[in-house]
Amino acid sequence: MRSLKTKIITLVALLLILVILLITAIFSYIEWSKTKENIGQRALDVATSISHTPEVIEAFELDNPSEVIQPIAEDIRKAIGAEFIVVGNEDSIRYSHPNEDRLGLRMVGGDNDRALIHGEYYKSEAVGSLGPSLRGKAPIFNEEDEIIGIVSVGFMQEDIRSIIFDRLRTLFMSSSIILALGVLGSIFLTNSIRKDILGLEPHEIVQLYRERRAVLRSIKEGIIAIDRNGKITIMNHSARKMLDLTEEEKSQHIDEVLPNTKVYQVLEHGEPEYDDEMILKDRVVIVSHTPIWEENEVVGVVASFRDKTEIQDMINTLSEVKNYSEDLRAQTHEYTNKLYVISGLLQLGNYQEAINMIQEESKQHNHQTKTLFSNVEDQSVQAILLGKLGKASEKKIDLIIDEGSSMSTSPEHISTSKLVTILGNLIDNAMEAVSHKEHGKVVFSVTDLGNDIIFEVSDQGDGIREEDQQRIFDKGFSTKGHRDRGYGLFIVEEVVHELNGTIEVHSEPGQGTVFIVYLPKQKN
Repeated sequence: MRSLKTKIITLVALLLILVILLITAIFSYIEWSKTKENIGQRALDVATSISHTPEVIEAFELDNPSEVIQPIAEDIRKAIGAEFIVVGNEDSIRYSHPNEDRLGLRMVGGDNDRALIHGEYYKSEAVGSLGPSLRGKAPIFNEEDEIIGIVSVGFMQEDIRSIIFDRLRTLFMSSSIILALGVLGSIFLTNSIRKDILGLEPHEIVQLYRERRAVLRSIKEGIIAIDRNGKITIMNHSARKMLDLTEEEKSQHIDEVLPNTKVYQVLEHGEPEYDDEMILKDRVVIVSHTPIWEENEVVGVVASFRDKTEIQDMINTLSEVKNYSEDLRAQTHEYTNKLYVISGLLQLGNYQEAINMIQEESKQHNHQTKTLFSNVEDQSVQAILLGKLGKASEKKIDLIIDEGSSMSTSPEHISTSKLVTILGNLIDNAMEAVSHKEHGKVVFSVTDLGNDIIFEVSDQGDGIREEDQQRIFDKGFSTKGHRDRGYGLFIVEEVVHELNGTIEVHSEPGQGTVFIVYLPKQKN
């Protein structure tokens, strides 16, 4: 396995070579395009200038135009360094050429039509009698604006490449010096890095990091470590999740994040403390503190903690899922009984009575579910409400879904289990509140037209006394006065706050109660 020094030097050298090659390629492309553009424009400008020269235009009236045009074209060609300046008549017959023995012959390249036919000024690339070249073409007009000839100024492609290669040669020399300096710098850098990491090789550091990360993630307990100054150095995923902390709070002082821990006491006396019950971030947790020793000196503390209420919350959640399952079972049981009745009527030959029962049931079912399926698209909410409709029917309670309800699919961060907890508890409490009435009525509505999803559950029960309204969300408090009650609304409020939402309650004794839940669509 290669050492760190070899890897860094190799990587730096390869990186520099890659960068140099990329820069050279980009520079070559830009230089080639720019040089061709400049030379092509120069050729076009010279061709345009010659095409407007009066001596050239007047020479076309002579018997031998070459006597006047050839010297003018050659003087200009030598002055600008062009490979050729060819002036031809409207039939592309040459009046000037670097090789005088080619005068009077037709111009080669086949790119004169745009000038001679359409009167355009343009640049072109073609293979002429001297080889591949970049040309500027300009038509020659007489005083009557008639096209009488053409001027072609050309530079050889080979000459253009030579210009670019000369510039690249200079760039290559500079790049070689940069590469040498980069390799020397990488040697000094490697020596410095090895000193800072105690001579460890990268694979050894990676192995240590992976092992520590795997250990921290595999531990269900929250882990927070601090240094001798009380600054947080390690915070695992369980700690962030359990205490609702963020990654930004890492590297802060422990006092700013968890002010009531005993880490400073352990830093001072160096004695570990185990299984202390304390409240952190409104959660009851069991905390153990272990000092970190280095050369007979305490240099930090590791705190591990477990959520005391986690098991209770899990039991409550399972209870809600169980209730949800029982609601579906109640609906299934009710429809099974009705199917038995219909089957019996058919076997007894009471077809009309069976038909009437089916129509009545269909009418009632359509009335109950029309709003649910037409306005509520979220399948989880549909399933919850279907189960509650069955349960309400079994208990002879009228559960009404407001016709103005509307809801699309809920966001990903609002899971089905959270909806079960919120809606299940609120609807169950509402049905329980009207269960003693002859015509109990519960109304459910939902809307998501704004930035929040708003659930509303109202009942026509006895209401909640004003002095109890401030305590209904307290853990263990129940207006029923029974033991093992008072957890439903407490859990609902916890879930709503977890989703950054709010819950309101409005109640009038003797008139009923309304619960309104606001859940933001966007996760903060």
